[in-house]
Amino acid sequence: MPAMSSTPATSATLPSPRPHAGPVRRSGSGPGPRPRGAVRSRGSARAALVTTLALAASMAASLAVPEAGAQMPSDLRAPQAPVPGWVGGEGSANYQLAARFAPYRIRDLVYSTSVNPNWIPGTDRFWYEWRSSEGTRWMLVDPARGTRTPLFDNDELAAELTRITRDPWDGQNIPVRNLRFIDEHIVEFEVQSSQEEEVEVRRRQEQEMDREEEQEEETTRPTTRTRRKVHYFHYDTRTGELRELDDYEAPDRHPSWASVSPDREWVVFSRTFNLWMISYDDYMKIVDARRGLSGSEAEEAEEEVEVEEIQLTTDGEQHYSYGNPGRGRHDEETRKEHEKRQSAGITWSHDGRWFALSRLDRREVGDLWVVHVAGNDRPQLESYRYEMAGDEKVSQSEVLVFDMESREMRRIDDDPWTDQRMGLFSAPAPRDRTPEDPPGARWLSDEADQLYFWRRSRNQHRVDVMRADPATGQVEVVIEERLNTYVEHQTPRRLAGGDLIWWSERDGWAHLYRIAPDGSEVARLTRGPWHIGGVVDVDEERGWVYFRGNAREEGEDPYYQHLYRVRLNGEGLELLNPGDFDHRVSLSPSTRYFVNNYSRVNTVPAADLHDASGRRVLALEESDFSQLLAAGYQFPEPYHVKAADGVTDLYGVMYRPYDFDPEKVYPIVAYVYPGPQTESVSKSFSTNATEQAMAQLGMIVITVGNRGGHPDRSKWYHNYGYGNLRDYGLADKKVAIEQLADRHSFIDIERVGIYGHSGGGFMSTAAMLVYPDFFKVAVASAGNHNNDVYNQNWSEKHHGIKEVTDEEGNVSFEYSIDRNSDLAHNLKGHLLLTTGDVDNNVHHAGTFRMAEALIRANKRFDFFVYVGQRHGYGNMSDYWFWQRAEYFSRHLLGDTRWSADIVELNREQEQNRSRR
Repeated sequence: MPAMSSTPATSATLPSPRPHAGPVRRSGSGPGPRPRGAVRSRGSARAALVTTLALAASMAASLAVPEAGAQMPSDLRAPQAPVPGWVGGEGSANYQLAARFAPYRIRDLVYSTSVNPNWIPGTDRFWYEWRSSEGTRWMLVDPARGTRTPLFDNDELAAELTRITRDPWDGQNIPVRNLRFIDEHIVEFEVQSSQEEEVEVRRRQEQEMDREEEQEEETTRPTTRTRRKVHYFHYDTRTGELRELDDYEAPDRHPSWASVSPDREWVVFSRTFNLWMISYDDYMKIVDARRGLSGSEAEEAEEEVEVEEIQLTTDGEQHYSYGNPGRGRHDEETRKEHEKRQSAGITWSHDGRWFALSRLDRREVGDLWVVHVAGNDRPQLESYRYEMAGDEKVSQSEVLVFDMESREMRRIDDDPWTDQRMGLFSAPAPRDRTPEDPPGARWLSDEADQLYFWRRSRNQHRVDVMRADPATGQVEVVIEERLNTYVEHQTPRRLAGGDLIWWSERDGWAHLYRIAPDGSEVARLTRGPWHIGGVVDVDEERGWVYFRGNAREEGEDPYYQHLYRVRLNGEGLELLNPGDFDHRVSLSPSTRYFVNNYSRVNTVPAADLHDASGRRVLALEESDFSQLLAAGYQFPEPYHVKAADGVTDLYGVMYRPYDFDPEKVYPIVAYVYPGPQTESVSKSFSTNATEQAMAQLGMIVITVGNRGGHPDRSKWYHNYGYGNLRDYGLADKKVAIEQLADRHSFIDIERVGIYGHSGGGFMSTAAMLVYPDFFKVAVASAGNHNNDVYNQNWSEKHHGIKEVTDEEGNVSFEYSIDRNSDLAHNLKGHLLLTTGDVDNNVHHAGTFRMAEALIRANKRFDFFVYVGQRHGYGNMSDYWFWQRAEYFSRHLLGDTRWSADIVELNREQEQNRSRR
């Protein structure tokens, strides 16, 4: 077979992310001949993965068997070449090229793609780690001086580490782990040796004995285990002195269950569904016992510590617990899990007098089940509480406060709405917080007589910000938000005088408002047709609010994020990181500086350091794509089209095969997610996208938004699908593909595929049923095809639920939604449905009901179950990728080659074994 063609010119046309660095050349625009002729496979046989489950018994009863010699229906035959240059036919799918650029292979070719600053406490200095083809460097940045210097001399450090550990290292390969600054100039880190050592571990013995024997005999005994030796080092950044620590003490690592009072007197947690507390002194004994350990070893060490536990509540029970309700596979497992300490999810008043928490009552909520058929001696039932859309019995929530002086719990009475939800507002954690600081959330207000919380109606048309005095029980409404669709909110920032910085979509766009303690508007901080993503920080001393925003800068993709600031009176709005890129920032604890990471899907990621005014202080890094480009990688192409209304702009990305020939005609496949919480369109470079690899089979793969898809536009755009959750995005997907086909002669509008996961699986199936003559092939995984058996909060929020009040004032709710299964009779093309059999997010009932409807409509389709997999398919995700690849190759390219082995995955496993 001919050798695989490559495009070496790509490495010479590297798009630069640096502003004002010159024009960016379009990917694939470099010199060099384009391959012609049919797209061929250059490797051995690969696998067809698709398995039609034994729904066959049911299907056989409903599908007539064709007579001998009967003509196969035209929609089930492999596609035929209608025009010259048509890409397809036996052997046309380029599995080798797709394998070369699968996400798990791309990650091996890409080094660091973002600077993640580690701010040194008490300073604006930071360090970061950066990998390139030259190895790993640790860099120290001093923003005030405008300097960026190596934290180590790599060659000298490697020599010293080799001398001490007796393991050979060089400057490109230094095994530094867990680096941290213990003061402004001193660094500690560890290096793992190739040598093993025995360490002592104390384990609880499982012994059955009577009480007298238990008092006389020790319940623990020392045991040992073997592990690789770890060397600990102390390094002075001023002198370069390195010394090994013989008396190293691991830093405090606080357990996740702990909530420490502000005065460091008490630590509160949940156990056996109730609240308990221990003294801070006893808690530190536990921290000491866990030091340097993790996982089960840390838990066992913790249980050996004798502490005095004080029980604060006694009315907690399963499904009406204090803190995390837990989720075992069955009630006994959940109860056993709750015998361990758990987080109570509490927030403290700043003086430590009170703590508050929200509590859910799920006792009346219905059960849902999945069965673990694999991995156990016997199939095992997993049972959990799950609210579905329209359920009469749903969780009831309440806000409670506990008085540490009187040891009494009080319920906040807010004259509740029927089936409302409630939650607490907490103050943001200090930006210079470290993992060694004791955990414990704080009230939004500094005053102990002001507890801020929120409540939301079941239909989510109403949200109130509430303030309560825990001592008197007095409750008042501070802010009211009302909409005829759904209200979204964020945690406000509270200023020293009591004013709140509040995020709201009340005028159709997300903006910031300054609200007085009495609820009146002090100042409108932002306005206009653009979107505020959220507050990053508030610098009250200098009078600035820093926040994320998008859709303001002319000529940019409206989803590109930027950092802005505005005065607390609403004046002096400033863009701090201009440039036609998607930006991600990390603000220093002092808010004087920020690190700006930026890229597009068609540029190399880069990072700069700016001061608070937006002035660029330093260029930090640009990612090393040398290996990726040498392998033949080409950047995808951003584009925009009009929605079906002919007015609204939609934005997408196109992925072409790297052996692309503009004289050929390729099928087109859309990867979709309908929203409403996001769209499946990348805005910056990522190594996780599978679209790139799918295209290499010999297809054009696209992503594109749709009205109703994303919250980072206007409220109208975001809520476009309200009340029509099945069909709202389909017309935009269809029209986008049609516009691209009009622009590009290489797109075959007669061969259109679509795929997606979760909501994307729902959308892919709907597309085949609403536009059956347009979409020919779909792969729909883990889809919520029937949203009346999906999550109550998501379905009722985005589709809507009707609140009905009768003459006596009793409130009830009515829910109705269109389902994919209602349109099963419309199917014409090829549809593959997949699901995980222990998916406890989008329960497989939705996919099974879709399958049943298709069977009853006498439709052929394919069905596949991922055994033992949750919603994301976990360690079978690579298998899932090749299953999609084979399905589209078979039904869009007409490549029907089949093998029981998945050659691409087998080859990767062999490589992994050889590396070990």
